[in-house]
Amino acid sequence: MYGQDPWFSSLIKSDPSDHPFPSGGLFLDQTVSPSFVSLVSSKRNECSVSCSLSLRASRRGNGGFLAVSLSIKEGGDEGYIGESGERLGQNGNKNLEEDESSEQVVSAEEKSKEKIKERGSGALNTTKHLWAGAVAAMVSRTFVAPLERLKLEYIVRGEQKNLFELIKTIAATQGLKGFWKGNFVNILRTAPFKAINFYAYDTYRNELLKITGNKETTNFERFLAGATAGITATLLCLPMDTIRTKMVAPGGEALGGVIGTFRHMIQAEGFFSLYKGLLPSIVSMAPSGAVFYGVYDILKMAYLHSPEGRKRIENMKQGQDLNALDQMELGPVRTLLYGAIAGACAEAATYPFEVVRRQLQMQVRATKLSTLATCVKIVEQGGIPALYAGLVPSLLQVLPSAAISYFVYEFMKIVLKVE
Repeated sequence: MYGQDPWFSSLIKSDPSDHPFPSGGLFLDQTVSPSFVSLVSSKRNECSVSCSLSLRASRRGNGGFLAVSLSIKEGGDEGYIGESGERLGQNGNKNLEEDESSEQVVSAEEKSKEKIKERGSGALNTTKHLWAGAVAAMVSRTFVAPLERLKLEYIVRGEQKNLFELIKTIAATQGLKGFWKGNFVNILRTAPFKAINFYAYDTYRNELLKITGNKETTNFERFLAGATAGITATLLCLPMDTIRTKMVAPGGEALGGVIGTFRHMIQAEGFFSLYKGLLPSIVSMAPSGAVFYGVYDILKMAYLHSPEGRKRIENMKQGQDLNALDQMELGPVRTLLYGAIAGACAEAATYPFEVVRRQLQMQVRATKLSTLATCVKIVEQGGIPALYAGLVPSLLQVLPSAAISYFVYEFMKIVLKVE
């Protein structure tokens, strides 16, 4: 068959006037195989030519007549067949197989790139989510650091002076910077704590939505997600809180900062001394997280389902080029208000656990008491009101702290475009 190629090529390339046959077909010698070819494609200079060939018996001699049907899809230079149809047909099949294989490889690569892109996008979104919570904690804690210091004076040192006398004492002995004593350590503790807390709550809430298949979380699911988020953040961040409490306690100045306090506690009491008060911390943070996030979400959903809330959402969808403040679902004022209410409810509900936890963190191994014994001792020494020692400055600290925390968190989620 391949022996006919040069002859066939010369016939095709030659001028039709050189042959006494009408255009559109060729008379072939009888030695040519009837299964010569079925389809030939040629493309040159963006000219696509499809040739449909069929072999039928000829009335002239013993040979055959090869009928040629051309279909030109686009204009361009004239193409011609330079190979036998059989060989081109084989090459066409090979090219088709190669194209299919190439398409499969490209498809697999695209799927792999999409998966990597999704993972990268998810990791980036998680990072931005955590940063939103961390920035919220840093801003809010720095703003209310003086009130936090006053609260610790009542809880840790057992201060009996009234609030204004205590402020004068700190200002006279330590100056203005005394009100921000331990704030850096407090940020190191609260920034990751709030970041994990906010992120864990949103994650747990979304997972509960997937499990239940509901369009909106129920109040129970909100409280459950908040409690679980509080426990998660406590387990991860309690050591820094213990170190900070140790630094503020009497004699803490001599330990030499964060690293010195950490080293002293490990050497003197062992690694698990960093988890002093873990049980009351979990017991307090579970209901605290549940109330804090649950109350805020309930207030938020109640507003968004109200006529005023629906109108605001519709206006936000229709508005263009809105700034970050205008994009907040509740608006700046309502976000601050609902955050403050949620923080106050959470603090009032769990404050006695906070008092017991602080007392446990100050104990040394030689005189260490159980959680229950510590609670009993506090009540024996100061009565039930002792469990609420420092509640007023604590509430004064929590109200702006929770308000600013939620406000900055919602604001940063918009700025960082958290999904």
